[in-house]
Parts: sequence; structure tokens; C-alpha cells
Amino acid sequence: MSDHPQSPDETPSATDPGVDAADSLAALAAENAALKEQILRYAADAENVRRRAERETNDARAYAIQKFARDLLGVADTLGRALSAPPASEDAGVRNFVVGVEMTQKALLSAFESNGLKTVTPAMGDRFDPHLHQAMMEQDSPDLAPGGVIQCLQPGYELLGRLVRPAMVVVASRNSGGAAPEGEAPGAHLDTRA
Repeated sequence: MSDHPQSPDETPSATDPGVDAADSLAALAAENAALKEQILRYAADAENVRRRAERETNDARAYAIQKFARDLLGVADTLGRALSAPPASEDAGVRNFVVGVEMTQKALLSAFESNGLKTVTPAMGDRFDPHLHQAMMEQDSPDLAPGGVIQCLQPGYELLGRLVRPAMVVVASRNSGGAAPEGEAPGAHLDTRA
């Protein structure tokens, strides 16, 4: 306490208690509203964190085999190359060996598919899609429109909609003579920037 006596302006007003109570009530109501708003924000943040953690957990579960699948793609490629040029022999042992390799490749691709790993193999004439394909070279083609896939050099793979490896393709160049798909100008969607 101070030694100075309080002036009449500093003395609490005892004559109008309703004004002080109304002011206090209004201040408490405003503080209550602010605290409710803060609690709602914290609850929303907690819900967002929970959803994000759940989504990341689901993604981790779904894509956990991505590295393993990427490692096995080399095996699938090797089996495919082995079967692209089988030995031309009349020997029954060689034929059985080729059949065994075919069955191994089929079992591997079946295992890929049952685990959500799908092959991306564009057909000749499909539009080049930079999200699924990797252009290895461009060639002139009298039959295809610019930007069309001429040949698939190596199939690509996607795991549950996420690209693991793009398909390696040969693309028709700007000088190609084929007709463009309806409503498109030749080379309209071909991006040749590196």
C-alpha cells in the first residue's frame, strides 16, 4: 500500500455496481469466446496431425515393397531378354529349359501383379506421356504423328498408381508424317526441352 491517500477518482465506485458487473461479465464472455476459439483450433490441429499420421502410415504400408520391387525389376528384364531370343534347338532338354524360363517369368509377373505392381507397356501409336514414359530417342516415322510411341524398349512399372520406373520408349519426331489425333495439331503436346 502507498502512503498517499486515494483521490476520489481512484476510489472504486460503490455507487454503480451494475456497470462494473456488466463490464466484468462482458470481459469474461469475450475471454470465454477466445478460449473456445483456441480450443477449436487446437482440436482441428490435432485432428489434422492424426489424419496426416494415418495417411503416412497407410502409404508406408502400401509402398513398403517399392524398393524390393525395384530390385526385382532387373530380374524381370533379364528373363524377358532371355525369352526374346530363345535358342533354336530341336533338343527336348533345351525346349524344356525355355518352357521353364517362360514359367518363371510368368510366375514373377503374377507375383508383381498380386502385390499391386503393374506393367506400363505403351503400344505403338500411343501418345507419349511424360508421367509414365521416358523418351530414349526420337525418330522420323511416316506412319505416326509427332509424339507417338514408335517402340517400347523396356516396360515401366507402377505400384498402386505410383510410378516405380518409367517405360523407355522411342518417340516419333516433329518431322513425322502421320496424321495427328483428332483436334490436335502435329507436335502440339510434344515437349522436346531437356
